[in-house]
Amino acid sequence: MSKTKTISLTVGAFVAGALISLNFPAMAEKEVKPGLPIDELRTFAEVYSAIKQGYVEPVEDKKMITNAISGMLSNLDPHSTYLDADAFKDLQVGTQGEFGGLGIEVGMEDGLVKVVSPIEDTPAYRAGVKAGDLIFKLDETPVKGLTLSDAVKKMRGKPKTPIKLSIIRKGETKPIELTLIREVIKVQSVKSKLVEPGYGWVRVTQFQENTVAELAKHVSALYKDGNKLNGLVLDLRNDPGGLLNGAIGVSAAFLPPDVKVVSTDGRTADAKQEFRARAQDYLRGSKEDPLKNMPVEAKKVPMVVLVNGGSASASEIVAGALQDHKRAIIVGTQSFGKGSVQSVLPLPGNTAIKLTTARYYTPEGRSIQAKGITPDIVVEESANGASPGMRVREADLDRHLSNDRDKEATKEPAKPEAKGATKTLKNGKDKKEDAEEEMPQRLEYATKGDYQFQQALNLLKGLQIMQNKAQ
Repeated sequence: MSKTKTISLTVGAFVAGALISLNFPAMAEKEVKPGLPIDELRTFAEVYSAIKQGYVEPVEDKKMITNAISGMLSNLDPHSTYLDADAFKDLQVGTQGEFGGLGIEVGMEDGLVKVVSPIEDTPAYRAGVKAGDLIFKLDETPVKGLTLSDAVKKMRGKPKTPIKLSIIRKGETKPIELTLIREVIKVQSVKSKLVEPGYGWVRVTQFQENTVAELAKHVSALYKDGNKLNGLVLDLRNDPGGLLNGAIGVSAAFLPPDVKVVSTDGRTADAKQEFRARAQDYLRGSKEDPLKNMPVEAKKVPMVVLVNGGSASASEIVAGALQDHKRAIIVGTQSFGKGSVQSVLPLPGNTAIKLTTARYYTPEGRSIQAKGITPDIVVEESANGASPGMRVREADLDRHLSNDRDKEATKEPAKPEAKGATKTLKNGKDKKEDAEEEMPQRLEYATKGDYQFQQALNLLKGLQIMQNKAQ
């Protein structure tokens, strides 16, 4: 029996009407001859027969088999799952950066839907949905008893149709009810601006099919008309990841040619791979290398990379590669810690399974799984250390894959001290009250109110940065 296998790096959660992305390298065919556990299969057949004959209501064979497959996968880890025809189609369409829904990445906790992060410029983001929110009701349907796949289906729907989310939020005494209008979501993969003469900002929101080409255009635009950059901020905060080749290409834009970007390792031969900063490892369906016309100065411009708890998967690959090669200083907070590889195996009926088949590693061999990228300089999201909601990370997810190279990975990492940094001190106010006053509900990136960005800019200018008061 042979199976067609394509490798995918995805964020560590389902996407509610949004994105779980694919990568399509060369196809690999292999013979699989596993030994069959006869006794266990006999037990399965007996349970199957008992349900068919004695359950209170008739159950279709297709539903029973689908539920069995879904259960096998969902009990492995948070990222292995069964994709029905609709979910498989959404997964493939999502890599193009356009999809229908609400725009939230979600997981499951205690039977409720937990928000990992709202995606920028989407209905959920604009309505004020926050990381850490627990959704307990969709319209009038309780979430308890639903699978995550079922909950995601209910959040999907035709554009311009409403859905009510009933939310439990830490710090709130009463449930919050938000009515969102579904829409076709077009995610702009790359954004940029010249924040002031000599200093640029480039943000990657998600790694899609066009990300490498878009990055090249945006960086080139920062250098247009003979502009010279003294520093560049690469913003990967709340970037849930996406395509592996996109991560390799973004890394290659700033690294010397042919250096190692990331490697993967698993049980099978085709799960053991190494990817480098070279065109054949990031080009996909295009003969033209989008990076060849990028300004050569981009390879050497001083850089700061911003990350936080919403930076996952592909964005962690980029941050890890630039950190290991000493190409950039990583600033922000611990990243999500999604360091596993999912392979998508198509099945009959336009369905598929998404199966965790490997872990990925930084150029120096560090595993990011359940740990994430530790910043060189820790800067919280406000001067007080306040954050816009509870942060769920890979290590918080049930049945998460362990870190095979760092047994302490699931523990809270120590925060490194920044050289020459000072602590911000607040007088006359309780810290909690201060945080509530200063932390905006929705962050406007690369503005004067963006505390982490301002500290990154200060670092590039050689100015003293402000380190947060210890938690």
